[in-house]
Amino acid sequence: MSNPLVVWGVLAVLLFWSVGAYNRLVRLRADANAAFAAMAAQLARQTELVHASMPASMIPTGLTQPGELLDEVTALWSGLRAAATQLTASLTAMQSRPLEPQAAAALTEARDVLTNAWSRVDHEANDLAGSSIPEALTEQWLGLSAQSRAAAELFNQAVGRYNDAIAQFPALLLASMFGFKPGRGV
Repeated sequence: MSNPLVVWGVLAVLLFWSVGAYNRLVRLRADANAAFAAMAAQLARQTELVHASMPASMIPTGLTQPGELLDEVTALWSGLRAAATQLTASLTAMQSRPLEPQAAAALTEARDVLTNAWSRVDHEANDLAGSSIPEALTEQWLGLSAQSRAAAELFNQAVGRYNDAIAQFPALLLASMFGFKPGRGV
């Protein structure tokens, strides 16, 4: 008589453990998704700053198109605008699946390209009056960069916790059964 009771007890423990482990995996994935949303907001603020800081010569009018007079400075600004557009596209692609490794790699590359493009404009797009980026915009950029790096670090930590959880035995059995795949940080 105690055998069926022991079997039912073991099955009940396994069921409750499975539900708890599954809920933990879902919560960790949700934490990573929330951390991505915070990071995406910071990166979007950087791209907005780039678009807002474009010089008047880079804004299309009825008379000219941006970059019509291709000199080195215009080429640098065009590169910066293209880098911001690339980052926006990478953010959009990653929003539906924040833990997708290929999308995270593309976002990392786009973020680095934008940072390098801003730096090139800041250091190389100078005229006799100095840098073509006002000091207030440079300070704002540095502040946004620090915030986005901090948000990226929180995202990377959340992805690390999620990856660790789906790699632990016996939770990895549930992870493979329910399609939890490892993510990649930025």
